[in-house]
Amino acid sequence: MEHNAVTSDVIVFRDKQYKCGIDVTLAVVGGKWKASILWHLAQQTMRFSELQRQFSETTRKMLTQQLRELEADGLVHRKVYAQVPPKVEYSLTEKGRSIYPILDMMCSWAREHLQD
Repeated sequence: MEHNAVTSDVIVFRDKQYKCGIDVTLAVVGGKWKASILWHLAQQTMRFSELQRQFSETTRKMLTQQLRELEADGLVHRKVYAQVPPKVEYSLTEKGRSIYPILDMMCSWAREHLQD
């Protein structure tokens, strides 16, 4: 589901126009937990309960919302196994993996410039 377009330096994403690619990127990964979720999923496929343990500061509802938005934007794949009890795994799509270098650079920048 591709819902963005570029026309004369304007990027349209989710029916909103952006003049700067940074603003669009932040619209996708700028949720409170989204970048961290992507970082963890870049390391391995994870079940919801594993993600929940990583983000114990957030509620189940918030984590679910962030994952759904990342899935809707095509960065996260949600695989449901038909079994009892239910099993759901999250992984990065190719588009999701493409943002990893940016996240890695953000981590490097923080280590280099923000440690006291």
